[in-house]
Amino acid sequence: MSSATSALSKSGQADTAAQSVEVEHAGKTATLPRPVVEGPHPVAPAIVGFDMLAKSGLPACETFIPITKTALIDRLTHADAWQPGQAIAARKFFQFLDYWRRQSYTAGLRDIDKAYESFNPDSDLLATRAFSSADRAEMQARIVTHVESLLRRANYVRIEPVELDVMTKGSHYGLDLHVDLDAFEELLVFYRGRSAKKERRREMRKFYRRTEFELPIFRRLFVLFKIKTAEKRVDDLIAKQKMSRQEAEKAVKKLRAQLPVQVTPDNIYMKLFKNMPRSDIDMIFPNTRVRFRLLDKVRLAVTGGAGVGMGIFGAAGKIALAASNPLAAAGAVAGLGGIAVRQGIGFMNQRQRYMVVMAQNLYFHTMADNRSAMIKLADRAAEEDVKEEMLLYSVLAKAPARRADMRDVDTGIERYLRKTFDIDINFDLEDALDRLIGDGLVSEAPDGSLTVLPPTQASRHIDEKWDVFLDHLADDDSSIGIEVEQ
Repeated sequence: MSSATSALSKSGQADTAAQSVEVEHAGKTATLPRPVVEGPHPVAPAIVGFDMLAKSGLPACETFIPITKTALIDRLTHADAWQPGQAIAARKFFQFLDYWRRQSYTAGLRDIDKAYESFNPDSDLLATRAFSSADRAEMQARIVTHVESLLRRANYVRIEPVELDVMTKGSHYGLDLHVDLDAFEELLVFYRGRSAKKERRREMRKFYRRTEFELPIFRRLFVLFKIKTAEKRVDDLIAKQKMSRQEAEKAVKKLRAQLPVQVTPDNIYMKLFKNMPRSDIDMIFPNTRVRFRLLDKVRLAVTGGAGVGMGIFGAAGKIALAASNPLAAAGAVAGLGGIAVRQGIGFMNQRQRYMVVMAQNLYFHTMADNRSAMIKLADRAAEEDVKEEMLLYSVLAKAPARRADMRDVDTGIERYLRKTFDIDINFDLEDALDRLIGDGLVSEAPDGSLTVLPPTQASRHIDEKWDVFLDHLADDDSSIGIEVEQ
């Protein structure tokens, strides 16, 4: 067994508020504070899992830490967790680290925002620069790569297209939805925060009494998409479905007619949703088609067929007397036509009700669109980074450590979060350690030993980095695109 072990235990102090969790490695003990039960930040509830995790292919534990940065700072800077006088210095350092991390994301966002302006469907600015196809392709790749990086840094998890089919069987809102994923040139679907909420519905097998059930949801759901040009879509249909060009063009024209007029191949669309039922992800796409469920088809067929049948039966006798009473026959034919029209209107009304249900529910799930969604992602990514770094720093600052001990430290932090906040996560230690080393807050010797700056010195180090930050800002990149004469 390795000499580096990880364990969690109470400190044995009498006062519950002063109890602590200890992470042991390399024969030394680093103390993380136990939760303060009473106070402005109560212990977070456990996250409810899904019943379909294995089938959906989603990981059992997320790297997302579902607690606020403020709550974590309060726990980690408890006076009994540090040497006398260091708790206040640690709190100051964590605040410095938070501001420093956020400005680094702001700088990166400023750079990518310039590239996104020509793809932004919400832009109200005058276009003063023309871009070639090669320029736009390069900028498009940069945008998608940057957004995907933001999502992963914000501890979002990607949902692959093949996983969507498993998760969208049976809509919570009673809709049968279909999406043509081949219509997209770029497509990113990410979630963060698997959970469940309690809902009530009437069930036929229980004589339409309201029953309570758990609805699996994603606390946050993000989608980025860019649709293919009509020419590229035609080429795809010719290659995949062996259509003639005329057939492919006709099919594409029919499919494009169902898209909102605002959706064009020139733009990249980003949308962020909250508390989205897992089975209703298909709602978020612009080319979603509403289909009738089997129950609706049977009901409409029975009522429509009965109505038309009775109409035919009643009109048959009058039509037979057309020679002797043409007015009665004409009235019978008109009545039969009215019955057919009424049944057709019934079909259309049912479809319209489905569209209203979809629009209403999307209204309450939507959080942000396009550039505002990207800004929100950058903010969340910075917060996740800071929470990970504070947890790791709180361990490394109190006892010597080596790179070989990191697995034990990782396990210890996960156990601390489980005991403190009743959450199970897969702590992202390696990325947090790399960021602390990159900023000079932790140094690694050739033998793998890790040295951490004490809180006061670490604050001073961040202060110095701020002083030189503006001196190293890059000039605006004007090498892409041609300025248009006004």
